[in-house]
Amino acid sequence: MSDALKVLIVAAEMKPFCKSGGLGDVIGSLPAALRQSGVDARVVIPKYRTIPGSLLAGLSYVDSLTIHLSWRTQSASVLAVQSDGIPVYLIENDYYFGRDLYYGSGDDFERFAFFSMAAVELMGRIDFKADVVHFHDWQTGLGCVYLRDIYRQFSFFSKMKSLFTIHNLNYQGVFNRNILWHVGLNDGYYTNGELEFYGNISFLKAGIVCSDAVSTVSETYAKEIQTPSFGYGMDGLLWRRGAIDGRLYGILNGIDTAAENPVKDKRIYVNYSTRSINKKKENKYKLQEALGLPQGDIPMFAVVSRLVDQKGFDIISLAMDELLSKDIQFVVLGTGEGRYENMFRHYAWRYPHKMNASILFDDVLAQRIYAASDMFIMPSIYEPCGLGQLYAMRYGSIPIARKTGGLADTVTAFDPETGCGNGFLFEDFVASGLMWAVNQALHFYHTDKWQQIIKNAMKSTFSWEKSAESYIELYEQLKSE
Repeated sequence: MSDALKVLIVAAEMKPFCKSGGLGDVIGSLPAALRQSGVDARVVIPKYRTIPGSLLAGLSYVDSLTIHLSWRTQSASVLAVQSDGIPVYLIENDYYFGRDLYYGSGDDFERFAFFSMAAVELMGRIDFKADVVHFHDWQTGLGCVYLRDIYRQFSFFSKMKSLFTIHNLNYQGVFNRNILWHVGLNDGYYTNGELEFYGNISFLKAGIVCSDAVSTVSETYAKEIQTPSFGYGMDGLLWRRGAIDGRLYGILNGIDTAAENPVKDKRIYVNYSTRSINKKKENKYKLQEALGLPQGDIPMFAVVSRLVDQKGFDIISLAMDELLSKDIQFVVLGTGEGRYENMFRHYAWRYPHKMNASILFDDVLAQRIYAASDMFIMPSIYEPCGLGQLYAMRYGSIPIARKTGGLADTVTAFDPETGCGNGFLFEDFVASGLMWAVNQALHFYHTDKWQQIIKNAMKSTFSWEKSAESYIELYEQLKSE
């Protein structure tokens, strides 16, 4: 790959090492797709204490860095490991990353400033002259500043371009302006407006303003975030980057279709394909037995999600009694805000023969729910891309989704006249809209069209191949400028 396009991917998460949401899934699969297309893609992540030792077999020491952030100087050990053929570099510093949680510490601004600076500097130590440094989400936003204003003055870094990807605009890395001095910058970044955000500073804004281009994870979301309804205070800035600068792109996330494959997946009870859809029911019967639900061909609805307000649980709560009055079963898996955890626990207690709520994170159980369930509920307020509906469709669980963001780009309403469509959509964020879509799904469940809908969903193409091509086009464009 000596003459290949060179890309360094900088992120706070990467499956299987560390994952709290969709970011980890994306970073765990995008590099492989890029490398299959001939890109020399490498990844750098923090070395969190919680990374299982079993994933670090063959870990090697590369070098040590000394990172200066204002008055504090910290060392970083650069370690390297191969993950399914992907070179992964880990920034080790126990002071910053020897903790149980990835985020939520009072010094997150300093932790991720340190990580971002180390990620840029390590390229010189490993002699990896990236054409594009691809930063992801607010944790790496300052990396765009450091590359532009500190490192590009050195010849090794002078031609490197930066791409900043927004995975969720609502997480903005907002801190008091006084912390600028702690991260090696000065108050000028506040007074000139580049990092200023309503009296504070934002790491996410730093990435948007100081990168050479900005992308987000679906075409519809790229349009939505340029409006006040979805812009979370940054719609004007994003409109300028998109409509004026022509520097805002929407590239849909993909999934690892080799790993997420009902034909071969060892995590599910019974394997099946579009040619053996009836075997999908066997997964339902076995999951019903495992969860203590009555066994039978009863329509099974599912939620596998972080339990946060973005995901639309407020209208689910309003619809729960009506939903559970029907002849259905409802299975929930996830953790998050206590009000939603307790809401689902309450209904599982009230309707023990219709509902099971597993308030935990379990990757194997998630796969079994995708394989067993008939319908997958995602009534999100907003959804940058959404991976749940992609996994669900891969396993023939039909999404019932609100038409927003990546859901609008991936779920097509079933049309009984043409036989096309892979799910059911509603537009207004109201419980009656959700129930309308639920009733549509239940109607078709009891007809001979249901197997066609399942086949449509399972045949939908959401691999990384097409998305990787779009990223490569953007990388090449940036490189040539």
